[in-house]
Amino acid sequence: MNAPVLTLAPHENSREEIRAKALLFADIRSQQLLAQAELVAASPAPVLIHGETGTGKELLARHLHKRSGRKGPFVAVNGAAISENLAESEFFGHEAGAFTGANGRREGWFEAAQGGTLFLDEIGDLPLALQVKLLRVLQEREVVRVGGRKPIPIDVRIVTATHVDLQSAIAAGRFREDLYYRLNIVTLRIPPLRDRPGDILPLAQHFLAQFAHEHDRPLPQLAPDAVQRLLAHNWPGNIRELENTLLSAALLAGGPLIEGSHLQFSRRAVASQGVLPASSGAPADQLWQGIQQQLQELLDHEHAELWSRWEALLVQTTLSRHHFNQVHSADRLGISRHALRTLMKRYDLLPPPAGARYGSAG
Repeated sequence: MNAPVLTLAPHENSREEIRAKALLFADIRSQQLLAQAELVAASPAPVLIHGETGTGKELLARHLHKRSGRKGPFVAVNGAAISENLAESEFFGHEAGAFTGANGRREGWFEAAQGGTLFLDEIGDLPLALQVKLLRVLQEREVVRVGGRKPIPIDVRIVTATHVDLQSAIAAGRFREDLYYRLNIVTLRIPPLRDRPGDILPLAQHFLAQFAHEHDRPLPQLAPDAVQRLLAHNWPGNIRELENTLLSAALLAGGPLIEGSHLQFSRRAVASQGVLPASSGAPADQLWQGIQQQLQELLDHEHAELWSRWEALLVQTTLSRHHFNQVHSADRLGISRHALRTLMKRYDLLPPPAGARYGSAG
């Protein structure tokens, strides 16, 4: 395999997250992306990376840092996992005594990335209040720790990433337009795996070689029917889904040959191609037709607050399906985590604060 391959360090690979753990550039569209990245890597200009979940946005950001020539570290921050209560302290640091529990001085992510690159993943999930402060830091190139007064100059290259349409988020009032234009000097778009089929088999070989090394087994080979199924699949989970599918297939095969029957695609993946598993017995378009008929019946009768009840049902059902994992639920609904939390608050679906007690002891 001659295509350049980007991977995570071994200690980073241990992080169990829904993201790509390898990115290569065999397909013509991937090669074009790599050429664009090489052109902008050495510039200090902010870069916005847009791509679906699992396409390799962080890997591309790490490549930009490596090729930038900057001597400082690469610091990655997931905007979807930031605690709103501690976000300002995490970003900008705090002084001792700034708030309850601040027993000592602590530098924030901007200071930690001094001289290097700060990668802000899922930038669309940042709360609006934090977006205002982030914009000010980018404009003034300095931070002030929580509880402090002294500005601290920073030299940090900003790379951000998102899987949501920020223009739509701006129109909905969830993202600041001025921050968008500050971050969007250069945009790199990673095509989904289904749109760069030339990467599928080289990635498959990479993951199978990794599997063979980690399990001390011979390198598994793909039977022709397995190759055909891999190329025919649309990969809604992108590279992360491909890795999981191949790991499962290699284990199920139990030998040196992976056949098509060993490939187990997720229910969501199959449904996204228009057909649900045989156990459901119903194509996806038939399910939508059934929903449409039920909506028509509801509209034929007086039904107060139809929209709010429908919205609440959709949010609650999605959360339950994903075991109340907000990142996965927001991704399934196609909205930002911040927007999901707004809906959860609206319909009283937020989890209780840590340490809260239900009822009183009797």
